[in-house]
Amino acid sequence: MCAHRTSCPRPHVQVPHVVAAHPEQGWSLLCDGAIVFDDTGELLPDGRVIAPHRTPADHLTVAA
Repeated sequence: MCAHRTSCPRPHVQVPHVVAAHPEQGWSLLCDGAIVFDDTGELLPDGRVIAPHRTPADHLTVAA
């Protein structure tokens, strides 16, 4: 693992990057050990969970 921390104060300076992507399963592993999911949820290296954060527009459906 690299030295990135999930709590970096300036994420635009050293943003953790993807080291293993599994789009068919909906998740990617970052170099800091975090797992990010396609639904915007995260599993941090220390076991904490960040719930998906969706915008209201994500829940819109189109009627056929």
